[in-house]
Amino acid sequence: MTKYVLVSDATLSYDFRNFPLLDFLPCAPSNVLPEVFYDYLKGSFSPALPDGRVKYAPYSVRKLEAALLSRNRREDVAVAHEDHLENFIRDDTEIIGVSTMDPLGTGPLTVSYMILFESTGYPWVRREWYRLMSRINAVRKGKKAKLVVGGPGVWEFTLFPEELERCGIDYAFQGESDDVVCDLFEQISQGVLDSRMFYTGYMSFDDHFHRQYRDNPRFITRKPGAKNYPSLDEIPDIVEPTMKSMTEIMRGCGIGCDFCEVTLRPSRYYPIDKIIREVNVNVKKGGYNNAWLHTDEIFAYKHGRLFEPNEEALTELFSSIMAVPGVEKTNPTHGRISIPAAYPDLIKKLSTIMKADESNWIGVQVGVETGSERLAKIHMPNKTLPLRIGSDGSWQDIVWWGVHNFNRYYWRPAFTCQVGQNEETDEDNWETVELINRLSNSMVDHRPFEFTITPMQNVPLGLIKSREFSQIEMNESQLAVYYASYRHLAKMAARDSAPASQGNILARIGTSSMISIGGWIMLRGIEHICKKRGLDIDKVKRFGLESGSLFAKPVRLTS
Repeated sequence: MTKYVLVSDATLSYDFRNFPLLDFLPCAPSNVLPEVFYDYLKGSFSPALPDGRVKYAPYSVRKLEAALLSRNRREDVAVAHEDHLENFIRDDTEIIGVSTMDPLGTGPLTVSYMILFESTGYPWVRREWYRLMSRINAVRKGKKAKLVVGGPGVWEFTLFPEELERCGIDYAFQGESDDVVCDLFEQISQGVLDSRMFYTGYMSFDDHFHRQYRDNPRFITRKPGAKNYPSLDEIPDIVEPTMKSMTEIMRGCGIGCDFCEVTLRPSRYYPIDKIIREVNVNVKKGGYNNAWLHTDEIFAYKHGRLFEPNEEALTELFSSIMAVPGVEKTNPTHGRISIPAAYPDLIKKLSTIMKADESNWIGVQVGVETGSERLAKIHMPNKTLPLRIGSDGSWQDIVWWGVHNFNRYYWRPAFTCQVGQNEETDEDNWETVELINRLSNSMVDHRPFEFTITPMQNVPLGLIKSREFSQIEMNESQLAVYYASYRHLAKMAARDSAPASQGNILARIGTSSMISIGGWIMLRGIEHICKKRGLDIDKVKRFGLESGSLFAKPVRLTS
């Protein structure tokens, strides 16, 4: 008997040929990206073990597995490979739990591609979701198992609740569940929810990012006003390996950007021994030689006053991980740009610990979001802490020095930027174009700046819900941001695709060629769209480069 069967969204279980940024491939519209290219670039699915369980699973699924095992036998809980669901979903199975990130293709980047290409076709991530749902429902037909969906993508069903019925989903659970998932699954199986623990409905946000709670019998969340998050002690260690050797080091952020839900969660910092235990699971059971550290803000780990980085805690963290037998590489998932700008010696020290060099770049995602100092002050005033815009330097100078110091010590930031923010003007977007061009044409130690930048459309939830986002047409300044971004990405693809590719010689040649050529084709396509809509692309190419030096004014940290 397998009481609880856990499955992940398929797009979270491909290796994407271990190439940076290809994880975003499923966001592309399926009528723009041909299936033959998608199928090749998505790489391999996580392999199946002999009994049909999956060898590697997304981190969130492994956390659920560990939590369920705290109250159930090993044979009661299975993280199944989707090709072997029949091995586990039987007449006595009670719950099928599925974790998802962007099931309906309404995530920020996915919607941005649809708007840019004026696409009416489903993105690949949505096609993959429907395929998985059809597969699960075919296997569970005639059985009692309830289908429960969770994960960060659940918010999309709050906008389109009719999709729950279309996909045969019994319940969508919203929020962190490490400490309550055993109770949740037991109560769903018994058909009675404890109203002291759970609320039948969902939490949403209005266009001004204010919380709202709405009744709906197909949704379950933690009871408002009660205990809404697990404490550190209630978050279990993973017991089986994760995709790409991901290990969590903290939850929450606290920076306070007004467009990000993560900042609403309380910060909880994993102690070193807990992190090391999970790293060892990935190394010993997964055969990995790296540790990918998940956090929404690495430099906030046990931070000090005004988000000053805790140098002692950070150096202990990375030193301890690199000391684990079998670990050769490590890198964080997210960080902010002000820390390398203000603390280059800290970046140098961490790089030495992580053995960063020209053959071992440290990748990190960074939300730069805009080149506009005005918008930065409105929407993310704390992102520069402990630096302050104005007294310690301009926003663009802080970003420039952040990239300079990151690159100097072999960190490669992957930026996101936004268009369509509240109170945005054309001037704000052209300032973003200026920043991109300055960075793209700058050098450090006789090397060109290394970074990627992915533009996204900030679409109000009301427009997504009404599906009117499909009618949004970007103005000239917004198109300019997209063109400047993809012009730089094409440059990076041509320069870095070969050295960053992995596998045998034929795989490396195939992957690097497809990415390099694909970057050029993508740029030509966007260029055609921009010209068709009247954008002067020559203006974009030279904007911000004609007024003098690319070099930024030094930033200084005031006490």
